[in-house]
Amino acid sequence: MIFEKISEILAEQFGLDVESITMDTTFEGDLDADSVDIVEVSMALEDEFGIGEMSEEDLAKILTVGDLVRYVQNKVD
Repeated sequence: MIFEKISEILAEQFGLDVESITMDTTFEGDLDADSVDIVEVSMALEDEFGIGEMSEEDLAKILTVGDLVRYVQNKVD
């Protein structure tokens, strides 16, 4: 459920097919995300999951979609 929703948000943000996003997709290498993209994604996730603001320190540790899914899962639980 969390992976699917995150995939939808990322697909919309980066103009991709949702099927092309996997747990191993990297933000820098695969999505070519810059800092503005990351902030926009984090704001969308904060709204979608009600997890509160994601710190820059936390964001710096998130390199793949899988990292992001685990981060959100820990915040939701």
